[in-house]
Amino acid sequence: MESHDVLRLALEKSHAKEVASAMGVSLSLVYKWAQPDDKDGSGVPNPLDRIAQLFEITRDEHLIQWLSQRAGGYFVRNPPSTCKQGFEVMPATQEIVQQFADLLGSISQAASDNAITDPEAAKIRHAWDELKRFTEGFVRCCEEGDFANLKSLAASKK
Repeated sequence: MESHDVLRLALEKSHAKEVASAMGVSLSLVYKWAQPDDKDGSGVPNPLDRIAQLFEITRDEHLIQWLSQRAGGYFVRNPPSTCKQGFEVMPATQEIVQQFADLLGSISQAASDNAITDPEAAKIRHAWDELKRFTEGFVRCCEEGDFANLKSLAASKK
């Protein structure tokens, strides 16, 4: 999805006039942000494009982390693609289920005394991040059509 598509969808959930007023820009500029910025279109570089450009220039992930936190989230970098030919879907699927079970086990163990300490929270965060990382790798292999390397990746993490 392109940045202008994201903005167009966001404007469907809010009022462009309110956005323009709050940001101190013209209503027509807000509408232009939601149009393709190409030679034939009338769009202009929008705030998302500018943020992406700033990240590309600085390569500083703190920009993305800050935005994620502002949105109530947490940034986790996707793993590099390691997909090669050889479709082993079932072992990868089982690994995701196992990692999820490990996460739930960490949560249950930590919460057994009705309190979660900082080290327990760190263990839960680590299990959660590993699950997200591995699952993202799985999805990328789905998109690329390969699963052979996921099995070896999972084995190397144990």
